[in-house]
Amino acid sequence: MTIYLAFDVYGTLVDPQGMAEQLQTDVGDAAPQVSQLWRQKQLEFSFRRGLMRVYEEFGVCTRQALQTAMKSYGFALSKKREDELMTAYLSLPAFPDAEPVLEELGRHHPQFAFSNGTHAALKKVLGHNRLLEHLDGLVSVDDIKSFKPDPAVYTHARRATGALDQPLCLVSSNGWDVIGARAAGLMAIWVQRDPATVFEDWGFQPSAVIPDLYGLSDALSELAVTR
Repeated sequence: MTIYLAFDVYGTLVDPQGMAEQLQTDVGDAAPQVSQLWRQKQLEFSFRRGLMRVYEEFGVCTRQALQTAMKSYGFALSKKREDELMTAYLSLPAFPDAEPVLEELGRHHPQFAFSNGTHAALKKVLGHNRLLEHLDGLVSVDDIKSFKPDPAVYTHARRATGALDQPLCLVSSNGWDVIGARAAGLMAIWVQRDPATVFEDWGFQPSAVIPDLYGLSDALSELAVTR
């Protein structure tokens, strides 16, 4: 049995909070809070667009979320500076465990990036961090014009990865993403990067819980035995 791996990107392989450093020039000490709200609104806007069936690519959600976060804290950006921050978002830093784990597991598992981001955005952010070379492909929700956690997105991932008669396992630090994958019938491992984060009880439990990607190999071995 071969377990195919689908890695979430933002929050799992690369760190959206890396934008806090970029924002210091614009908002000073409020940078961590603005960055956090930016990420929160980015996800909220994608959820709402998915439900409303008024799709715009993830970059649009990201820009609108930036504008909202800035206004919420009483700040404003010039169009030029806004564009600069959007460009910087394509160079988010990778988590330290991302490259070594992808390199190791790529010898044993087909592995793909699976994201709300477009193919172009994923190529840039993953290429910037030398992660792209360790992946067998990219799966973007842009192909079907919806967003996680729409069940259709996880069905698309199964088709796009070629995991039709093999198990497909999502690897994500986003609990809502894990719940969405489990509800759609996929395996899903939750990367609990923040030990204070609580997994919401929706009746769908992660296939495994690990504190970082370094625990992924052992978790997959255990899942292979129990299947």
